[in-house]
This record gives sequence, structure tokens and C-alpha cells, in this order.
Amino acid sequence: MAAKELASVDGRISATTEATIPLPDDGLYRGDGVFEVIRLYRGLPFALREHLDRLERSAATIELPVERSLIERELETLLAEFGADDAQLRIVLTRGGRRILLTERLPERAADVRLAAVTYSPSVILTGVKSLSYAANMEATRIAQGRGADEAVLVRPDGIVLEAPTSAIFWVSPEAGLRTPSLAAGILDSITRAQIARSLHVEEGEFSVEDLLGAHEAFLASTVREVQPVAAIDGQPLDTPGPHTLEAEQTFRQALEQALGATQSTA
Repeated sequence: MAAKELASVDGRISATTEATIPLPDDGLYRGDGVFEVIRLYRGLPFALREHLDRLERSAATIELPVERSLIERELETLLAEFGADDAQLRIVLTRGGRRILLTERLPERAADVRLAAVTYSPSVILTGVKSLSYAANMEATRIAQGRGADEAVLVRPDGIVLEAPTSAIFWVSPEAGLRTPSLAAGILDSITRAQIARSLHVEEGEFSVEDLLGAHEAFLASTVREVQPVAAIDGQPLDTPGPHTLEAEQTFRQALEQALGATQSTA
């Protein structure tokens, strides 16, 4: 049975298709707000504290008030209604003051992904903010798909690699082993990226797209994708899955099992 898609709007729970949001709201009109997406495993949220911490940081950057304790209570009520399925949980806070919590079915995920490099210039004001203004990210994906790839890898105008539109990227450099862009390059502070970087020997920095294109192995990492091998970049085939990808998958799985075990023991 498919996971239930429920919406909690300011604490009122309904089927997502029946939910309504009062207008006006600059969250809708101008993309002025923040969001998070959290994986649910058997109904349990993974890395909830880290996601709520980042939600607060994003909101503080755009001067958006957050009532964390209220969000936590509404989450608890929603998840009790949802049950014990695998899914994803979306939290949306809008400038109009709406608290929107959604349980969503997981998107289908292929065994690997093909990337195309797309030029992208980060917004200095919104760097590191998970804002509702994601149109540029989504357009980058469409540009990559128009070139025959599945997803984009964003590259600054000066040739520095950033990330994919909704995930972090790691690759094995022919010069120095496993690499990932640093936060200073202008990327989101990905929770999955941080977990992998803490557990494996990873060099972080500002790296050129030429270094990425010279890699023989790469993978994406995110809450929804977990760890996904990259099969090709700009049409150049890569080893899939390579040993570093398999090690990252194992590391993520261990962190997941440990976290869910701790959650169940305190429930």
C-alpha cells in the first residue's frame, strides 16, 4: 500500500489534496520562506534535530520567525496519524506565517544518475539558505535533461564545482582521492554530505570542473537520494558503483541504523 499523503496546515491535518492555504502569502507570491525535506523510515524521521536546526538557521538568515516547539508538536501529531511507512516529510514555513507539514511518497530512484554541467551563479544573500526560491535549481535540472542527462551538476561561472540542484556531489580526483566542494564554495550545508565527510577521508575545497571531469568515480548524496552512483558526466562514463561509493553507502547505512535504533529505544 502506498504511503498516506497528509498535510498539516497550522496544525490542521487533512489529505494533502484537500488542504488549503489562506492568501495572500508572499511565500507563494514571491518564494519568500524556507523548507526542509526529511526521510521517514518506517514512520521515523531521520536526523530530525539536524534538519530543524538548519530550518532555524535558514529562517534566521531571511528574518523569518520560527516557533520550533510548536512545529515539533505538530510534527508529532502528524506522524502519529501517518503511521509506519517509508516516505518523506516536508516542512514549509512561509512569510505569511503558515506552518505546512506534508508527508509525501518517495520519488522513484534509478540505480545511478547521469549528470551534465550547468553554469550557475549562487546568490550571496541566500547562500546556505534552503529557501522556497528553487526555480533556478529546477531549471538547471531541465537544462541538463535537455542535454540527455538525468540531473545537473552546478558549476560557478569561474569554473568551480558546487553541487547538484538538490544534493551534494563527491568524486574521486585523479590527483588527490575523494573530494567534495566546501561550504565556502557557495553550497548548502547538506546533512547527508556532512555525515559522509565525517566518516570518510574527504578533501573539501574549491575545485575546478576539469578536476570533476577527470574523475573515474562520483556519487550524489542527499536526504532523498541517500547515496547514488554517477554513471556519466557530460557524456563521459564513470565506474559505477566504485569502491568509494560503496564505502559511502555502507557508512550512511550504519549511521541510519544507529540513529533509528536510538529513536526507537527512546520512543
